[in-house]
Amino acid sequence: MESSNSSSVSQASAPQSISKAHKAFLRKIFLCHLIHHQQHNLLSLHQLTKMPRRTIQDTLAAMLDIGVQIKFVQDGERHNAGYYQLVDWGPINPQWIVTHLEEICLSLDIELA
Repeated sequence: MESSNSSSVSQASAPQSISKAHKAFLRKIFLCHLIHHQQHNLLSLHQLTKMPRRTIQDTLAAMLDIGVQIKFVQDGERHNAGYYQLVDWGPINPQWIVTHLEEICLSLDIELA
């Protein structure tokens, strides 16, 4: 009889499909991580993650769903000149993201340099 511990170990070592909700959550915390560590705008997030711009916009707009506050800081005359700033992590532990960054990137099919 297989124990639940060996099952979870095999699940952690082999990539597998994840639910849409889980992927959306991982996308949110990954973008939080990026925005926290460097000033990013929509274009730089798109170039770094290869996520569609609309997906990034929708994800950032839905951050309050998980208690995270992000704002856009205007930096220039054009309405889209500026960068995103993480105001409040809410219930998210940023250290957990750092610890699991490789797994998150694998799940989202994102390569970081």
